[in-house]
Amino acid sequence: MDVLTLGNAMVDVLAMVSDEELARLGLEKNVWGLLDADEAERLYSAMPAGVEVSGGSAANTAIGVASLGGTSQYIGKVRNDQLGDVFVHDLRSTGVAYDTSVTTDGPPTGRCLIFVTPDAHRTMRPFLGAAHELTPDDVHEDAVAGADVTYAEGFWDAPCARDAFRKALRIAHSAGRKAALSLSDVVCVNNFRDDFLAVLEAGEIDVLFGNEAELLALFPDVGLDAAVGRVRDLCPIAVVTRGEHGSIVVAAGETHEVAVAPVGEVVDTTGAGDLYAAGFLYGLTHGETLARCGELGSLCAAEVISHVGARPQRRLSELVASS
Repeated sequence: MDVLTLGNAMVDVLAMVSDEELARLGLEKNVWGLLDADEAERLYSAMPAGVEVSGGSAANTAIGVASLGGTSQYIGKVRNDQLGDVFVHDLRSTGVAYDTSVTTDGPPTGRCLIFVTPDAHRTMRPFLGAAHELTPDDVHEDAVAGADVTYAEGFWDAPCARDAFRKALRIAHSAGRKAALSLSDVVCVNNFRDDFLAVLEAGEIDVLFGNEAELLALFPDVGLDAAVGRVRDLCPIAVVTRGEHGSIVVAAGETHEVAVAPVGEVVDTTGAGDLYAAGFLYGLTHGETLARCGELGSLCAAEVISHVGARPQRRLSELVASS
């Protein structure tokens, strides 16, 4: 296996809304926040027609790796309900291996309500539901030890899921494989800064992904250059994405500034970081240089922001071949 990913298994529900509609729903633009079951049902009922696909940050990355022609596996928890059935079938149809046992009681399958405004910004409201039922028992040592890279997202809200993520990262590192972590969101960094710093300082992370805002939240007392210097000291490889300014890839003795890939129109930035990670990790597991890994990440991110939804609409292997 090239890449194994772990995260909150969600069905992504995306809809295009105006700024005025967003305000009427009582949502603050670009702000991420968890929903309870009642609020999730209220917002879901109020959303206009949209797109519903299996998703969640780490699942999107696994799908991207498969679309590039790599092999990927996903670990995440769903319920044996209608959305859970959709999630399992939908994910496997992309070529991602998925065999996590489903829950038969408790909360329903999680979903992430994503409101996309005309400027392509997205406001995300997840209801985690059954995703919170992931436990360390769902992380099998042979699967993690058999993957070149194990990648965990930074949505560590549930203690049991947090323990599962940390178990997987430890197994990967102790097996001589690479462990990767995404900071995922500024809210995640603010909530779990101590956890993230602990795994970094323990040397359990080989590749760290984060955007500029997330990195500055991880090191709130310094500017970007100093934050990049700090993360270089803590992690063998770090990637900082900067939107239209491209990305920075740093390692011991190496710094690569990677330009954004051309995109005709930015429609929806949902999944940009997830697909960047897919391209980067695909390159890393196929012997590419760090600079080329960054270029592959940019190509994949450019594809996914050109349309609504966090899943590529074009086979990414064909996109890379033509680039």
